[in-house]
Amino acid sequence: MAAKIKKGDKVIVLAGRDKGRSGEVIEVRPGQDRALVRGVNMVKRHQRQTAQQEGGIISKESTIHLSNLAMADPKDGKPTRVGFKFVGEGQDRKKVRIAKRSGVEIDG
Repeated sequence: MAAKIKKGDKVIVLAGRDKGRSGEVIEVRPGQDRALVRGVNMVKRHQRQTAQQEGGIISKESTIHLSNLAMADPKDGKPTRVGFKFVGEGQDRKKVRIAKRSGVEIDG
């Protein structure tokens, strides 16, 4: 199945303690159905000191389930579902993602 949410997409959190916040997808883990979103679902981790970095308690993003994320509509920035349509004819035919809310193409 084609990916509805990809790296670099602007998404909005639908559920959990960060509900309503938005951010950019840093990484998608399709095997686990989870994604890392910049600035969302921050957790504190104890880090051991190494030669490259200092030790202590650091904050970093944790993964969030894809069902709790929605794409931000390119037109108005509100949450939208993602659909697919084919553009072009014959050899030039391409499958692109569209926002169900406004019908705008998400991919170039």
